[in-house]
Amino acid sequence: MSQDAPLDLVILGGDNIDNAQTNEAEWVLDLLSGADVVECDSGADDDPVPGPANDPKDPFVAEGLLVPYVWVTGNHDVLNQGTFPAASFADEYVGDYAATGTRDWSRPGGPVKLGDVPADEARAAVSGSELLALVQADGDGHGVTDEAVASGRAFYTHDLPDTPLRFIVIDTTAPTGSSDGLLHQAEVDDFLIPALDAALAEDKLVIVTSHHASGSLSDGGNFGGVAQPDAVVSDAFQTILAGYPNVLMHLAGHSHVHRVNLISPATGAPYWEVLSAALADFPSQMRLVEIRDLDNGYYGIALTALDYQTESDPVAEEGRRLSIIDITSGWEANDHAGVVGDRNVELYVPKL
Repeated sequence: MSQDAPLDLVILGGDNIDNAQTNEAEWVLDLLSGADVVECDSGADDDPVPGPANDPKDPFVAEGLLVPYVWVTGNHDVLNQGTFPAASFADEYVGDYAATGTRDWSRPGGPVKLGDVPADEARAAVSGSELLALVQADGDGHGVTDEAVASGRAFYTHDLPDTPLRFIVIDTTAPTGSSDGLLHQAEVDDFLIPALDAALAEDKLVIVTSHHASGSLSDGGNFGGVAQPDAVVSDAFQTILAGYPNVLMHLAGHSHVHRVNLISPATGAPYWEVLSAALADFPSQMRLVEIRDLDNGYYGIALTALDYQTESDPVAEEGRRLSIIDITSGWEANDHAGVVGDRNVELYVPKL
């Protein structure tokens, strides 16, 4: 990356917020789009550790991304703790009692505190429609359409200007609960297949992106959820994408690990499925994806794992420090880095 070769677009991997809260959504939009003051505090507006820039509740300036980004919804964006329908906890969100605990940042390390806390309406649970309306109202809307807001489901397409690339964004979250992915047959029939057909007819190269990888799709009936009879699970989903030779890859997150898989169903064209680690835990990395016409009958997809910059940024420095403590202390057993071939690698896709 340089000024001569800047990023064209950022694709969010989902789980952009943690607990389907309105204040969390507002904070992350400020972080991504830039704001003079961001203050990630709730309840009592206090200064747990007196002084500036020395505790996680101190206000700071957010420069924001300098390039456009496209919103992808993850299970934590619309579900309580990424697992349960948030509406079921509406009173608890804004209430004055923490039954399962909250962090007390006035004490070293922010230990979990149970019991009485200040009430705060800003913590109100956010529905899928409310969340997407907030995103659509921010900046250029980040891909969110009126149809997506109305349905509460993040399904839309985005073309990268001056390229043949089209991103098809699909919402694999389960409104009925469960951290696993859920895709209904009607969503495949009414959106995914027509979007793939249109891209093929228009000679577009397709990158499908969602929070869950195909292996994380289920019938929605695992912990916290309700089984759905019309769920499209892994094999069926892979077969659909393989039916379109213009699909370059499927980008996903959720698993917090770098992984690259070649998906080769019994019928259709093989395609790449690329999972990326999360900023939330070690190795706290993102992916740079570069797509080139190699002029030899193939497209090349270069994947590079990147650390975020921490220099002169106390918030970023603290995030890095905590992720290192998690892995070196043994609290986090998996460093999520993947094997060598899952990180910095070049993939090849034959031209149509």
